[in-house]
Amino acid sequence: MQLPVIDHSSSNPPAPAMSRDYLSDLAAGGRVPTGPVAARPLPMSMKEARERGWDELDIVFVTGDAYIDHPSFAMAILGRTLEAAGFRVGIVSQPDWRSCEPWTTFGRPRLFFGISAGNMDSMINHYTANKKVRNDDAYSPGGKIGLRPDRATLSYCQRAREAYKGVPVIAGGVEASLRRLAHYDYWSDKVKRSILLDSKADLVAFGMGENAIVEIAKRLDAGEDVKSLRNMLGVAYALGASESDAVPQDALTLPSFDEVTRDKVAFAEATRIIHNETNPHNARPLVQQHGTQTVVCNVPQQPISEAAMDQIYGLPYTRRPHPSYKEPIPAYEMIKNSVTIMRGCFGGCTFCSITAHQGRIIQSRSKESILGEIAKMTEDKSFKGVVSDIGGPTANMYQMNCTKPEVEAVCRRQSCVHPKICKLLGVDHTPVIELMRESRNLPGIKKVLVASGIRMDLARTSPEYLKELTAHHVGGKLKVAPEHVDAGVLNKMRKPKNDDFEHFTDIFKEESKRVGKKQFIVPYFIASHPGSDVRAMIELALFLKRNGYKPDAVQDFIPAPLDIATTMYYTELDPFTKKPVYIAKAMKERKMQRALMQFFKPENYFEVREALRSVGRTDLISDGCDGLIPSKPPQEAIRARRQDANKRFRGDYVHTIAKPGATGGGEQKKGSKKKRRDRKSTGYRPDRRGAN
Repeated sequence: MQLPVIDHSSSNPPAPAMSRDYLSDLAAGGRVPTGPVAARPLPMSMKEARERGWDELDIVFVTGDAYIDHPSFAMAILGRTLEAAGFRVGIVSQPDWRSCEPWTTFGRPRLFFGISAGNMDSMINHYTANKKVRNDDAYSPGGKIGLRPDRATLSYCQRAREAYKGVPVIAGGVEASLRRLAHYDYWSDKVKRSILLDSKADLVAFGMGENAIVEIAKRLDAGEDVKSLRNMLGVAYALGASESDAVPQDALTLPSFDEVTRDKVAFAEATRIIHNETNPHNARPLVQQHGTQTVVCNVPQQPISEAAMDQIYGLPYTRRPHPSYKEPIPAYEMIKNSVTIMRGCFGGCTFCSITAHQGRIIQSRSKESILGEIAKMTEDKSFKGVVSDIGGPTANMYQMNCTKPEVEAVCRRQSCVHPKICKLLGVDHTPVIELMRESRNLPGIKKVLVASGIRMDLARTSPEYLKELTAHHVGGKLKVAPEHVDAGVLNKMRKPKNDDFEHFTDIFKEESKRVGKKQFIVPYFIASHPGSDVRAMIELALFLKRNGYKPDAVQDFIPAPLDIATTMYYTELDPFTKKPVYIAKAMKERKMQRALMQFFKPENYFEVREALRSVGRTDLISDGCDGLIPSKPPQEAIRARRQDANKRFRGDYVHTIAKPGATGGGEQKKGSKKKRRDRKSTGYRPDRRGAN
C-alpha cells in the first residue's frame, strides 16, 4: 500500500502522520554498487571506502556488535537497505569508547550517525540474572568480553556528539527502543528516565528500522533539518521547556517521570497505556514529562509489505563476518546457515521483548524469496547442505494474520493466542508446510531444520504440520519453551496451559516412532518469573522427574526494560488489573528456584533441600522413588559446597582492563595505596584473574 506523503510546509511539526512507504523503490537514488563491488561488505575503514570511489560517507553506523554482513544482523540489514537506496554507508564496530577517535574513522558523515548498542541490550549482554558478569559475548570475535561499555547507546551517542558537533545523532536498536520512555532498570534497581535525555540523541527510531532509516536519510538529504523529522512514524524525541507547543494534539499523557519514580501504581499504569498503544493501526502518540523536558513517542511504523521484505532479504549480503576478523564470532557460527522467513509475534508473552520490538503483526517473505535464498546458499563451497533453521521469532506463525482487517484496525488485544486463540486469527499451517516441503527438495539440500521457537498451541491445530515437522525437520532434538507448569505462573506469562506441552510431546513421540526416528524434546523453563514461588517450582521439579527431563540449560527471569513482566517484578502488581503479584526478589530464593529446575545435580543438593524444608515438603527428601533428593547429601554435593565457600572467601571483585598503549602487566603490590594509572574500569568486570 502506498501511503500519503507528509506535508512538511508547517513551521511547527504537525501531529505524527502516515509516513510514505520508503521501501517501495529501494533502487532509486542511483549510487547502488554494481558488479563485483556488490559482493563486498560495507566498509569499516576509509581505505575500503576509497576502493569504492567514495571520498566521504553519508551515514556512519556505530554498533556494539562485530559487523557481520548477514541478514540476521541489524547493522547488515540497515546498511544494505541504505546502500540500495543510494547512500554511502560505513560501519564502526565495537569502537574503543574511551575517546572519540574511532568516530572520526570516516571523517564527518554528510547526513547522520546511526547508533546501536547491538542486537541485545548491553546490560543483558554483559550480566546474568544474578548480576554476575557473563563469561563470553556471542556477538564479539572469539566470544571476548569487554569490547563494549555498559549502556553502550549512551557512550556511543556522546562520543558522536564530541567527534563532530552539529551532525544529527539517531539512536536505534533494541536497547534504545525499549528504553525510549521512563523504564525500570534491573541492574541499578531504579526507574531511569528516557534514554533520549541521557544520550542526547536527536531521535530514537524504535522498532524495526528499515523504513524509518531510509526516510530519515532521504529527508535529510533533501535539506530538511533533523527537527522536522519529528512527525515521522516510529520515532521518539525530546522537547525542551520552550517547545511545549509542539506536543501532538492527539497524544496520550503518561504519568510523569517524577510520578512513576515515586508511585509504583503510576508506573504500572504507564506500562498499561504504553502496551495498549502498540498496534500501528490505532495507536496514539505518547507524551511523558521529565522535569522541564517532554519526551514524545510517536505512533509505531506500519508493518512492511511482503514485497519490501523480499527486497530487504534479497540484497547482496556476503553472509560472512567482515574479513578483518581473525577469530570466529559465536553468534555467526550459530546463525550462518539459517534463513529468516518472517518477523513479529502475536504471542504477547509478558517476559519477551520481541512483540514490543518487532510488532504483533506478522510480516512474512514470499515463498519464492525464501527458496531463492536457500538456492544461493548451495552455491557456497563451504555450505554442507544443511539449513540450520527456517524460521523467525516463532517458526509456525509464517503468513498468519487476522482474517478481518477491519477488526485488526481497532483491536487492542495484547495477545492473539492468550487466554485462548482468537477466532479471527488465521491459523492455517498450509503455507509453512508447503515451504518446508519445497525447501528440503531443492537441489543440493540434505536437510532443512526448524530450530526457531514453535508455538505449541498453534501447532496443535494442525496435525499435518506436526507430522511434517517430526518426520523431516528435526535434527534429533527439538527445542520448545513451555516455560512452566503452574497454571498461575503460565497465566502471568501469557503462555498456554501445560496440557498443550504434554499433548505436543505425546504427538511428537508417536510421530517419531512412526517414522522410525529416535528424537527428543528439549524443553526450556524459567525460574523466578513473577507469580512463581518455591511451591510452584517444586511442582515443576516433580513434573521434570516424572517425565525424565534433566535440562542442561535453565533460564532465570531477567527483568528487561519495557517488558510487562518487568513491571510486575518492580511494582509487584499486574499492570492491567493492578492486582498483587508474588515476586521472588531475594537472591537466596532466586537461587533456590533455579536449583529446583536441576534438582538432580549434586551441587544443587543443599539449596534444593533448603527450598523443600522452607515450605514443609520434607517428604520429598527421601531415598524412595517418590523423593526428589536423597536423605543424605552425596559426596559430590559436599565437595561442591566446599569449593563454593573457598571461592566466596577469595572474593569476586570488579576488575579492569589496560588502557590502549599501557605497558603494565603485573598487579599492584600488596599494601600499596598508589592507584594504577595505566588501567581503567570498563564499567563492568571483564575478567576474574585469580579465580577458579
